[in-house]
Amino acid sequence: MQTTEIQSLSHSLRQIDRKLLSHDLIAGIERVWYQGGEPYFDLFVDLREDEIEWFQLTLRGRSISWHRQDKCWKTGNTNEFRNDDITFYAASKIVESDRTPDREFFDLARAIVQNRAGEALFDRLSDLFYTTQAPVS
Repeated sequence: MQTTEIQSLSHSLRQIDRKLLSHDLIAGIERVWYQGGEPYFDLFVDLREDEIEWFQLTLRGRSISWHRQDKCWKTGNTNEFRNDDITFYAASKIVESDRTPDREFFDLARAIVQNRAGEALFDRLSDLFYTTQAPVS
């Protein structure tokens, strides 16, 4: 993907008002949600005391996530482009994990996050990409 497209994607992410989010999360967890400028481009981050517990970025039918408990990267495909899924509901998302993590998608997600350097949450996400073991594909 071209640098200009990565920059455009990154800067299209807009934070969604927290009041619109479900409030049934685990006590002490704050969820932050960003939507991008194209359909099916989302970033979710769960924070506990300003530390990242979990995050997921989805883009164009692909997904990458990280969870503090597992400390590993997971990539996969989403059902968002499937029109034959009878269980499809626009507000739901099902992710089918890859057997082998997708290093190319990891690198793309890292580049998207890095383009928002200087913003506290994106700086913490960027640190995750450098301080945890990158997937080997």
